[in-house]
Amino acid sequence: MKIKAVYPGSFDPITNGHIYIAERAAAIFDEVIVSVLVNERKNAAFTVKERCEMAKESLNHIQNISIDSFNGLLVDYVRHIGASVIIRGLRAMSDFEYEFQMALMNRRLAPEIETFFIVTDPKYSYVSSSSVREIFHFGGSVEGVVPDYVLEKLKAHYH
Repeated sequence: MKIKAVYPGSFDPITNGHIYIAERAAAIFDEVIVSVLVNERKNAAFTVKERCEMAKESLNHIQNISIDSFNGLLVDYVRHIGASVIIRGLRAMSDFEYEFQMALMNRRLAPEIETFFIVTDPKYSYVSSSSVREIFHFGGSVEGVVPDYVLEKLKAHYH
């Protein structure tokens, strides 16, 4: 039986930490769908289309990964595409508390869907999309925490 997993997130923009989690997930599961969340309540720096493009370019070296987007309840989306696992990356204990609560709520809504946590590499434990945007916006260097393609997109967006 092939296992399909969904790695959801805002990916605004995708970072090397996200890529690390996606690579690990792709080594474990038969198919991984990296899915960009459409969330009108969040003020995203990049459009959903741009975020999908950045993810596609950043993950094109992994054969069993595809890129998609979704809105609404994650468990509804996971069911709709025939997946059975949700991938969540953990950077710190503070992530775990939030992610644990979400996993329990998702289990309540869809007991047939498992949540699978992957701990990031320590060198990415401080990296978040919001910190990347803020550091870049104020002129700091984000080289080494985002792929070169994403760095070019940040330059085009903020300058």
